[in-house]
Amino acid sequence: MTTMSVTPPERIVVAAPALDADRDDSHGIAHLLQPGEIIILLLKPSILFVPLASMSSLLVVALLAFVFAWLSRRFPLLPWSDQQAIAVGVFFGAVRLAWQFLEWATRLYVLTDRRVLRRRGVLRVSVFECRLEQLQQTAVYQSLRERVFFLGTVCFATAGAASFVALWEYVPRPLDVQRTVAEAVERYGRR
Repeated sequence: MTTMSVTPPERIVVAAPALDADRDDSHGIAHLLQPGEIIILLLKPSILFVPLASMSSLLVVALLAFVFAWLSRRFPLLPWSDQQAIAVGVFFGAVRLAWQFLEWATRLYVLTDRRVLRRRGVLRVSVFECRLEQLQQTAVYQSLRERVFFLGTVCFATAGAASFVALWEYVPRPLDVQRTVAEAVERYGRR
């Protein structure tokens, strides 16, 4: 991930090349950009999003697999063996990780000189966008598991919203990212 401070538009160094609708779009966001819009920040969640976001369900799968394995040893007349119970647990754990990888692959966080965008979803794609002048508050939240890996969640609130309306989850160096967003709001959103 590349973060940077906001500089005048003619000297902006972006995390990815500026995208035009006519160019090859390796990140799949050219159709989201408006003509002349400048990308200030383009990032994805950390790859640690895959194991960390699925940790709870993986623990449940592991617990169930071990319970069924224990039951098969305790009651030999059950129709499965302990190896089968563990194999099924490993299978479901792998499926869960594969799904979470797809979730990671489809997430993209974009800050431009006009808007904040978030794209996510595998089967149902969700796109959030908010003009910089409508952002009222940004905050950083770090759960224990995020803090251990120096990650965090950048939260966005708009006027009239009772809570945060969008999150950039599991981003590296979240305080730097939040600072970059705040600088962009000051520079471009208060025109």
